[in-house]
Amino acid sequence: MADADTYRRLLLSLPEVEEGTGHGRPAWRVRGKFFAGLRDDGATAVLKVDKGEKQLLMEAEPDIFFETPHYEGWGYFLVRLEVIEEDELTEVVEDAWRLAAPKRLVRARDEGEAREEPTRSR
Repeated sequence: MADADTYRRLLLSLPEVEEGTGHGRPAWRVRGKFFAGLRDDGATAVLKVDKGEKQLLMEAEPDIFFETPHYEGWGYFLVRLEVIEEDELTEVVEDAWRLAAPKRLVRARDEGEAREEPTRSR
C-alpha cells in the first residue's frame, strides 16, 4: 500500500517535476502544467487521467479510483493511497506525467530508458 511520502517520491522521480502548491494544497507540475495534487486529508491523490480511461478505471477498481462532483467531466480523478499498490500507483503517476509533459520531454525519457536497457547477445 502507498502513502503520501511514496506518492511524493514517485512524482519527484520524474523529469522536470516541480513541487509547489495549488489552492493551498501540495501540487506537482511539469514545465508549469499541473498534473498531480494531494487533498487535505493527505491520503487522497489527485491525478490527471485520459478521459477515455477514467471511467474504465473507476468502474474496474472503485475502491481505489473515484471522483467527486468537482471532477466530473474533467480529465482528473482521485486515488485512495492507502489501498493502491505501489506498482499500480507508479503506473498512474507516470501516465499523468505523460499527459502533461511536452512530447519532446516524454520522447527524451523514452529514449533514455531504451538506452539503459541491457542488450542481449545471441
